[in-house]
Amino acid sequence: MRTDELDFHLPPHLIAQEPARDRPGSRLLHYRREDRSITHRRFSDLPALLRRGDLLVFNNARVVPARFYLTKSTGGRFEGLFLSQWEPRRWSVLLKNVGAWSPESRYRFERFAPSPGHPGTGRGEGQSSIGPGPHPNPRPDYREREPEVRIISQGDEGQFTIEVETDEDAISLLERIGRMPLPPYIQRDKRSDPRDAADRERYQTVYARESGSVAAPTAGLHFDPAVLQQLDDRGIERAFLTLHVGMGTFKPVTADTLEGHDMHVERYSIDGACAEQINSAKSKGRRVIAVGTTAARVIESQPADQPIAPRNGETGIFIYPPYHWKHVNALITNFHLPRSTLIALVAAMVGLDEQRRIYAEAITQHYRFFSYGDSSLLE
Repeated sequence: MRTDELDFHLPPHLIAQEPARDRPGSRLLHYRREDRSITHRRFSDLPALLRRGDLLVFNNARVVPARFYLTKSTGGRFEGLFLSQWEPRRWSVLLKNVGAWSPESRYRFERFAPSPGHPGTGRGEGQSSIGPGPHPNPRPDYREREPEVRIISQGDEGQFTIEVETDEDAISLLERIGRMPLPPYIQRDKRSDPRDAADRERYQTVYARESGSVAAPTAGLHFDPAVLQQLDDRGIERAFLTLHVGMGTFKPVTADTLEGHDMHVERYSIDGACAEQINSAKSKGRRVIAVGTTAARVIESQPADQPIAPRNGETGIFIYPPYHWKHVNALITNFHLPRSTLIALVAAMVGLDEQRRIYAEAITQHYRFFSYGDSSLLE
């Protein structure tokens, strides 16, 4: 399949820079494969569109405030993005504009300076008891100096290994000094932005639990406690798995054909309860609906000829037409980048011609695109 078949023109003003005023207030494009119909709704209508007995499978990954800044002894600063901590004090990161470096050079994390309106320690909108609230100590003691850092080695495509001179684990440190790793198409001031506090809350699902992602599973950003309660009231079941979203999810397909694309690999976990719920739904003929492409990829990575089992693993599955879906019957997802692996997955769900028609309709109707944008139900 040619990559340019997934291309389209998106007017820049349709790229959402902020989320909807309230989570389920975003728009919802409802597409039915049975009759190829398109209707325009609000996300708050979702419970009424689903069937009793449907199983929604969510990705409960929690986004790490992975973006940080390091300062040099000269006063210069450069940007970093946390990827993983693979042993005590050793991080894998992306660094931007680091310039010349040596293992002897020392850098220091820039101290987190909350913008006006920082939520402090209480629970914010949409947190409730379903997911954890903000980090319990978001305001550091500014009298304490943040730990020093030295660069150990440099890899490909801006990837580095750094040594952080502290025994504090990476997640706790980043909760204090980091900013949310918004994708590059969402514009924010470099040093500090009055929307930083809101981003900490809204670039996170209300059911997020397992820290480790450097990007949000954005299909879930539209759910709030009220919508989840309505799903329960209508007999719609929920299951949770974990896939830690990596930066590869935003990587465009640069190869001429999809077969030539080197797909990124991401870590996932399916526990016993989730496996049992999916197996039960399938055995009883109930629909399995993936909330987002990340949940869809995890489910479809499981064998077709045996029950789904609890497991921790990695997936590099690349779903594009003509793909035969093994487990997932429908999909809730946002609107995606041209020439991306995510829009290829959408095309695999509805067919390439229908994907083009759906996206043309969304553009005509001024839907908001990408991470903070509107949603779709494809069934």
